[in-house]
Amino acid sequence: LLFNLRHKRIPMKPTNLVVCQHAHTPYSFTYAGVVERVVSAFRSVSGDEGVSVGSAVREQHGRDESVHRCQPPDVVVFPRSVEEVSALAKICHHHQLPMIPFGTGTGLEGGVGALKGGVCFSLRKMDQVLDLHLEDFDVTVEPGVTRKGLNSYLRDTGLWFPVDPGADASLCGMAATSASGTNAVRYGTMRVNVLNLEVVLADGTVLHTAGKGRRPRKTSAGYNLTNLFVGSEGTLGIITKATLRLFGIPESMVSAVCSFPSVQSAVDSTVQILQAGVPIARIEFLDDVMINACNRFNNLSYAVTPTLFLEFHGSSKGMEEQVSITEEITRDNGGSDFAWAEDEETRGRLWKARHDAWYAALALRPGCKAYSTDVCVPISRLPQIIVETKEDLIRNNITGPIAGHVGDGNFHCLIVLDPSDPDEVQRVHSFTERLARRALAMDGTCTGEHGIGLGKRALLREEVGPLAIEVMQGLKATLDPKNLMNPGKVL
Repeated sequence: LLFNLRHKRIPMKPTNLVVCQHAHTPYSFTYAGVVERVVSAFRSVSGDEGVSVGSAVREQHGRDESVHRCQPPDVVVFPRSVEEVSALAKICHHHQLPMIPFGTGTGLEGGVGALKGGVCFSLRKMDQVLDLHLEDFDVTVEPGVTRKGLNSYLRDTGLWFPVDPGADASLCGMAATSASGTNAVRYGTMRVNVLNLEVVLADGTVLHTAGKGRRPRKTSAGYNLTNLFVGSEGTLGIITKATLRLFGIPESMVSAVCSFPSVQSAVDSTVQILQAGVPIARIEFLDDVMINACNRFNNLSYAVTPTLFLEFHGSSKGMEEQVSITEEITRDNGGSDFAWAEDEETRGRLWKARHDAWYAALALRPGCKAYSTDVCVPISRLPQIIVETKEDLIRNNITGPIAGHVGDGNFHCLIVLDPSDPDEVQRVHSFTERLARRALAMDGTCTGEHGIGLGKRALLREEVGPLAIEVMQGLKATLDPKNLMNPGKVL
């Protein structure tokens, strides 16, 4: 069939074309022939080693860590500079080929799937740390630089980049999804830590969202184009550089673990600690199911009860008061087994257990898939929504250990399910819809840090309303009138 299609022995009508979802076919039917004609043009830009049409490479770039099925692109390109990205984008724009940016593939909402075929821009070869300004606490990075890679580069400078989603994601990918993580309660999310972006638009032109080379800590100069692209998930352009805020490494870091008799008492403690004005760096909640999974996965022995992991950053003298207030609040809420960790090895073991939560949850049911919910609500509504969510999970017999960055009202149900069981899939789908709408009813959001991707487009409309969606669609149409940038995501 493909042979006949390519040699025009079977007539085709564009309106009847379908998109191939499997990597064993060379190209999607929509772009058969077109892709073959442009591959040589791609190779003239990026060389033979910078272009791949191999099925294994395409399949690798058609999926992320989510439950969404693999949808491979027709071609994967590996540009080495913004000039190459721009040249490749111009070729795609001329031939009306979709463009999908790819960082490390650690996303959780199906954001890298090539729904309409096209070209994946794998940015891993653009991996340089640029323009480090120690005295100004900022740095510019290319899209192949990961969070761990940057902090390793900064190791002897006394500075670090604290936004920590757990996975060793690419920093530009983190900007594209407006990621955050365990340190957000103290240091904020990507949205407040990106100073400037270099973006290649759909037609190949290069935009600097705050002006080329500019990196002020604040500005009132016009529309905030930087934040327009933070969280845009590749639907408006390809981020090729990000200028980021850096922070001084704290003089001292102290972590703690505390067990509670109930979900309510643990989350009440969280709210009270924040209301007391304690400048805590991290405060993470794990329910009894999650703690049990972490114990088994990491060979630990924490009490199998609702638990808080906490961390304080600052001077040794200043932290004494923070610790004292926190201990008193947790004790008043029935907290026990309060254990402090000051040395780096013990702290590392504690936070490794938290970062391994995804894999610990998967290990509860080997061979199954995981899906992470991502709602966020105002802090005062946190106890109610977590208690109601826990009851919903038990009532519907769903394996969904809870872990979350409760310091900013964000928590996750790490749902483990058998995708071949239609009844379980339907129960999980219904649960996630109820959870998202529960969060919206409490003035929250359906996604605190993972993004919209494929699965939350209807929820986005419910959250922001039809007028806001129209404005977003207008912005999309202005910047990408041919709908080539990661089509089918967000809107």
